[in-house]
Amino acid sequence: HRADKTNISREDFDERLGEILCRDEWIIDGNYSRTLERRMEACDGIFLFDLPVDVCIEGVLSRIGKKRPDMPWIETELESEFEREIREFGSKNLPEIYRLLDKYKDGRRVFIFKSRDEAVLDETVSKM
Repeated sequence: HRADKTNISREDFDERLGEILCRDEWIIDGNYSRTLERRMEACDGIFLFDLPVDVCIEGVLSRIGKKRPDMPWIETELESEFEREIREFGSKNLPEIYRLLDKYKDGRRVFIFKSRDEAVLDETVSKM
């Protein structure tokens, strides 16, 4: 993201992603469905938060007005377009994510969390 709320070009994004994926260790957070398969193919572990819509909305609302290291601006509201994306994610995006998980599950550790409580770090996850 840029400070003016625009994004870098697709070419720059893909180049930076390629540089990251060549490293020995990396963590990438976020959906970015256009590059999801490329990232799944290169990784050794996947964490999917398949949370209920209301939990996702609550999470977004809890971050409004707070400085975030991944954004160069402070969000002041839940924009209607973003809320719609969250509400439609289960029907529009999750089927493809699960298809890719099935395709790339061999040789990778896959963790699927259906609640925030399930995501509490335990010994298994912390040894990844």
